Amino acid sequence: MRSSDILIVDDEVGIRDLLSEILQDEGYTVALAENAEVAKALRNKVRPALVLLDIWMPDCDGITLLKEWDKAGQLNMPVVMMSGHASIDTAVEATKIGAADFLEKPIALQKLLTTVERCLKYGEARLNNQATLESLGKSEKIVELSRQIERIAKVKSPVLLTGEPGSGFELVARYFHQNNMPWVEPTKAEQLVDAPLELLQKANNGVLYLSEIGQYSRKIQQGLLFLLSKIDRYNVRLVCSCSRPLQELLVDPNSDPRFINALSNVMVNIPPLREHIEDVPLLAERILNELIENKQVKPVKIDELALELLCQHDWPGNIDQLKNVIKSLALTAEGGVITASQVGNVINLFSQAKPGIAEGFDFNLPLRELREQLEKRYFEYHIAQERGNMSKVALQVGLERTHLYRKLKQLGIQFSRRQMKAQK
Repeated sequence: MRSSDILIVDDEVGIRDLLSEILQDEGYTVALAENAEVAKALRNKVRPALVLLDIWMPDCDGITLLKEWDKAGQLNMPVVMMSGHASIDTAVEATKIGAADFLEKPIALQKLLTTVERCLKYGEARLNNQATLESLGKSEKIVELSRQIERIAKVKSPVLLTGEPGSGFELVARYFHQNNMPWVEPTKAEQLVDAPLELLQKANNGVLYLSEIGQYSRKIQQGLLFLLSKIDRYNVRLVCSCSRPLQELLVDPNSDPRFINALSNVMVNIPPLREHIEDVPLLAERILNELIENKQVKPVKIDELALELLCQHDWPGNIDQLKNVIKSLALTAEGGVITASQVGNVINLFSQAKPGIAEGFDFNLPLRELREQLEKRYFEYHIAQERGNMSKVALQVGLERTHLYRKLKQLGIQFSRRQMKAQK
């Protein structure tokens, strides 16, 4: 089954064949499932573009299957429910779970084709934003974040995303990107000084995304200020991310205060994962399913105890760290299942207390200074443990290497450039 297929799930062979013939005559490719079990097997292989799902089936009803896909993070395609004798309450329930529409049997030809065409377009548009807000979770924290971003998206103004490293900045930034419009991200920050107008021309009528602007030098900050003065001429939406505390930037003598002031009109703070820890099971399932669908890991499952253990970690590396851990767990899982024991071993690498970890800290210091000392000790410990192998350090602390290097530089930790080049 290809990703462009329409999956028809119905236990009545006559209806399956009729719908299949109609849709194939219209040029669509079709896959068939006579029950929920077959439908789940097909869905585990690839995401269909659209599902026509019967509500009443002998092995498992359509509502239950819809809930299972939603829980597993596999409800990322439009699903149209079908029934000959469903109540309004059933249709409402299906819509609340995530169904895109409802068709009553017998299904009129024009109604079928209109619904399929509309839902396919809806699915395509939704997929463009699928990797953004829904990938952060469904908790109240994320729902409120979604509401805030939806309001901001209506206003054409530069947006500054703040939060901790690994919080999913680009996932949120992608929400502001519309299909068939440019998405531009400089390969080097120096382009803001050397070719600001060229960046704006490439991003004309689209989005220019600048990541980790807190690491910019004063010269690059001033280049960004110049770019901001020309941005309206090119109808470009500027979205920036910054994991460095803004208070530090404002008092940093190497920073231009106009730089932050110019970007602070519209700010969005992305909550750290520990503040919506209830999303971890859902995120873990979705990350795993995405890895499986992209053929990066073999099909495996996570048992319930393993999910509970994942919720007991505070995830200092946030979404990025969770992704790295899930991928590591999936690659090393035995028997097709990620177990609690396996999760415990990995989590201990991040959270197990080491002798003397609190020694030498002055708890009378301001929280920011104490945190910097702790972070510095944390990274120095892992660099020593891995004997300077920065690739292994990045894996252990749950950060991408580029983010790790920026963090080490920010904390004043020395590391070998020769080692970095040798590992690339």
